[in-house]
Amino acid sequence: MRVVFWGSPDFAVPTLEALIASRHEVVGIVSRPARPKGRGRSPAVTPVTERAGAAGLTVLTPEKPRGDVFLERLSGFDPDVFLVAAYGQILPPAVLETPPQGALNVHASLLPAYRGAAPVTRALLDGREVTGVTIMRMEAGLDTGPICLQSEEPIRPDDTAGSLAARLAGRGAGLAVEALDLLEAGRLTETLQDDRLASIAAKVEPAEARIEWSRSTLFLERAVRAFDPWPGAWTTWRGERLKVFRVEAWPAAGQGRPGEILEVHPAPVVRTGDGAVRLVLVQPPGGRRMSGDDWIHGREARPGQRLGE
Repeated sequence: MRVVFWGSPDFAVPTLEALIASRHEVVGIVSRPARPKGRGRSPAVTPVTERAGAAGLTVLTPEKPRGDVFLERLSGFDPDVFLVAAYGQILPPAVLETPPQGALNVHASLLPAYRGAAPVTRALLDGREVTGVTIMRMEAGLDTGPICLQSEEPIRPDDTAGSLAARLAGRGAGLAVEALDLLEAGRLTETLQDDRLASIAAKVEPAEARIEWSRSTLFLERAVRAFDPWPGAWTTWRGERLKVFRVEAWPAAGQGRPGEILEVHPAPVVRTGDGAVRLVLVQPPGGRRMSGDDWIHGREARPGQRLGE
């Protein structure tokens, strides 16, 4: 089949790779426009645009996927179907109706659970033990369309959002090509979602990743993993933001207020709402990721001082 692929971040690249390697023809790509990135704020294209360019594929990068000119260019690809993986914007009905076979989407959850922008982060925050990937038929609603295929993926105790998303991306890639094969053969089944079981995975804002030291040790450990790599769980130290990328539960003697440093040697230990954690991996402003031990050296920290003030 003639496929237009829609995608933007790293999560979408394995699906594009699988599609290029399949017997289906990739006739065009739609991705988000280049955005300023890094210290120099130079425009950077999306990972999907970069991979598509290397493959010699035509890429459209509209600010918004709408308007007569854009629809005319889409129609010019003469697609049979759209395949979407983390494109980053909701597609309007006029776009979804362009190909005769409609549009399929790769979503990183077992729908109807975790509809929305951040299913991987939300599953980790909630302490789920299993998540997965869904191939769904797209419609006007937010991830509400019929389910075509699903595959479960266990969540490991040490998973970050980055590591879990990478595995789900690989699993979704194979599932997407399988769905296209079945669609072409007329054997793709579709099951309506049960809206009573639905939950929403709202977009993550950086402010949400601020560490609340009064929370339980278990929750804080999950939150640090859930916000890795983006936006990075963070706290403050002497007025500057300190990102925290790994903590572990740690036995600590004595009492203290949440956020209080209990020990500095051989490792920084911080009081939580019900115990304490050791800062294993952190990133100071403008610096690289480093061990909590390396960070604490030379900062004249002492027990009784607090993070988060």
